[in-house]
Amino acid sequence: MTASIYPATDRAWLDVDLEAVRHNVRQLRARAGVPLIVMVKANAYGVGAAMVSRALGVPFDRTPAAPDAPWGLGVASLDEAAELRDAGCRGRILCLTPLLASELPRAHALGVRPALHRVPDIRAWADAGQGGELRPYHLSIDTGMARAGVRWDQVEELRDVLRAHPPEGVFTHFHSADEDIDSRDEQDARFVDAMLALGDALPPAVLRHSDNSAGIASRTRLSPGSLARPGIAVYAGMFSELLGLRQVVHLRARVIDLREVAPGETVSYGATWTAARPSRIATISAGYADGYRRQLSNRGEVLIGGVRCPVAGRVTMDMIMVDVTDVPCAVGDIATLIGTDGVATISTEQVAELADLSPYELLVGLPLRVPSRPLLPSPS
Repeated sequence: MTASIYPATDRAWLDVDLEAVRHNVRQLRARAGVPLIVMVKANAYGVGAAMVSRALGVPFDRTPAAPDAPWGLGVASLDEAAELRDAGCRGRILCLTPLLASELPRAHALGVRPALHRVPDIRAWADAGQGGELRPYHLSIDTGMARAGVRWDQVEELRDVLRAHPPEGVFTHFHSADEDIDSRDEQDARFVDAMLALGDALPPAVLRHSDNSAGIASRTRLSPGSLARPGIAVYAGMFSELLGLRQVVHLRARVIDLREVAPGETVSYGATWTAARPSRIATISAGYADGYRRQLSNRGEVLIGGVRCPVAGRVTMDMIMVDVTDVPCAVGDIATLIGTDGVATISTEQVAELADLSPYELLVGLPLRVPSRPLLPSPS
């Protein structure tokens, strides 16, 4: 990839393909068959929460919601919600992590729908409203994750408080839908049992949701309930081939040095790479402080001019070295560490597999130091 369309001062950056995000959400919406709560927690998995939310047509400032905008956004903390509100977001925001009782007034002020499952918290949430107004909240039911929510077999203890203060929605979360469909089916059944046990304590139009990305991908029919909550698949971190998803993130960095290495000479810390022939080594201005993990030492590849070039030696904090013996390049050229260059792509899933990492962990670590920005078009 040539450097001509990028400012000369950038050492490394993350290009975000917002059209790919929109495409992926359309694919997930069609697969699920229900409106979506798009997860934008952890700054949209490192991609950029406000940028992604705007691109999806969520209402911001005076801009109305797009006709195909998601039902709402999912976050994990009130600070994440506050950042979206400060950016002008007026859409629905659901915080799926349990909040402390002391946080409920702030959630109320931010217009955030909390996930509640304890009787005192539901009462406190109802009391926070003015003039008897009950702001929307969602009831969290634990069907086997053992992380948060009321146990599926203990929901009857909530019947009275739910009658008095009915939730807008009720949900559960799968622990292994991408690995074990039987476990997903068991959790589905437990969720149904919980709904039956609650009976008329829930409003008839309560919004039910359970499918995360793995839930959507693992079904051969539409998602059950009223909503689905994709996260990792929105950003093409998993299920890309199965669901026809497009690469979203493109980690780029510049070639900042070139050198010749004689046979028998070594490269980088620990001398773990030895030249077997006269070699040309390019130094790239990104390392593990930029989210390119140390586990990719002597394993990873980068694209230069659309050609794969292997990482030579250990990944260092600020730089990596790659073997470009057979690839023409010059100082100032751009290397793609994750993403697409020309017709070649090194996907997020491929890099995560090479590094023995969860793609979740890889994605959220990318913006440690590099700026994120919408993908710039290639010069015509």
